[in-house]
Amino acid sequence: MTNSIPRDVALLIARVVVGVVFIAHGWQKFNEWGLVGTGASFDQMGVPLPTVSAWFAAIVELAGGIALVAGVAVPLVSLLLFVNMLGAFLIVHATNGVFVGDGGFELVATLGAAALLFAALGAGRYSVDRFLAPRLPAQLTRQTVNA
Repeated sequence: MTNSIPRDVALLIARVVVGVVFIAHGWQKFNEWGLVGTGASFDQMGVPLPTVSAWFAAIVELAGGIALVAGVAVPLVSLLLFVNMLGAFLIVHATNGVFVGDGGFELVATLGAAALLFAALGAGRYSVDRFLAPRLPAQLTRQTVNA
């Protein structure tokens, strides 16, 4: 196995930073706006099934962010976060240009790309995933091996 400590430290830092952003957005949907307010906002933006979508986004962002920080079920959680950001991109932000100040896609695209990267690379060595399954084959834990 390759010495991947710098890679794993980078994954840890990135997971924590991105996870905190997702936690903040999920918490905002539950606590600050409420799910009724989030659903109403989604309805105004043309999001299909706005109440269901509000629940999905709030749960995936809050729980997914917590899971990223801890490194739990990272490939699966990251795919859910990616789908959430892809929906936000396609339904709401893509037509508004790049800049978030104009309602653009820069934040959702960046978060979606990061989630996709975590889905591909996994949580890394410094994670609950690695603690719970240290002997799983590299293909399942997404650990690099020396060819």
